[in-house]
Amino acid sequence: MGTCLIVGASRGIGRELARQYAADGERVIATYRKPADGVALEAFCARSLALDLLQENCAAALDRQLGSEPLDLVIIAAGVAGPRSMQISAPERKDFDLVMHTNVLASMQLIPMLADRLSARRGKLAVISSRMGSIGSTSSTASWLYRASKAALNSVLKVASVELGARGVVCMALHPGWVRTDMGGAGAELGVEESVSSMRRVIAAATRSHNGRFLNYTGEQLEW
Repeated sequence: MGTCLIVGASRGIGRELARQYAADGERVIATYRKPADGVALEAFCARSLALDLLQENCAAALDRQLGSEPLDLVIIAAGVAGPRSMQISAPERKDFDLVMHTNVLASMQLIPMLADRLSARRGKLAVISSRMGSIGSTSSTASWLYRASKAALNSVLKVASVELGARGVVCMALHPGWVRTDMGGAGAELGVEESVSSMRRVIAAATRSHNGRFLNYTGEQLEW
């Protein structure tokens, strides 16, 4: 049994990740924003921690709450979609700040703080990205801001993999598929249970050869 930290477990993919890992006997630490979500997570997680990723001191706040907890796996699942534009229209500053702070800056703040804990256990780090962040396979203008944020998140993960990989940590960006969540919508292709169980298999099978890769939920390597 290992200890895994799920950042952004209030709902959707993050919550299902926490639920499934806990059901398999892992010690799960999950973060949430709203108190009601924390109460729900307490039903199956070893610990639930309040964390607002929009706060400048979010990394320090999480560090204090974690204390001396060792971590075998960290999954950063927090994310927001932002405006669902269908063309290249200029985003409003408030939308840009919300999407980029949540989808990019939070990972850039948290990963350095978590690095020692992960390297001490030669653990694994995964960020929930999206195929929409693939620059090489872009063929649509939909959700311009969201695409930009996930492309930036992929870069964050790739750069982190250079340093952390040398310290024994396997780092990967994961595309969860088009999932039926509040973000994905009711018409999405995949149920959240299927997406999460598939990603968990990919994470479990990952070796040092997978460090710094962008992977589909089914395991195939995706184009950056």
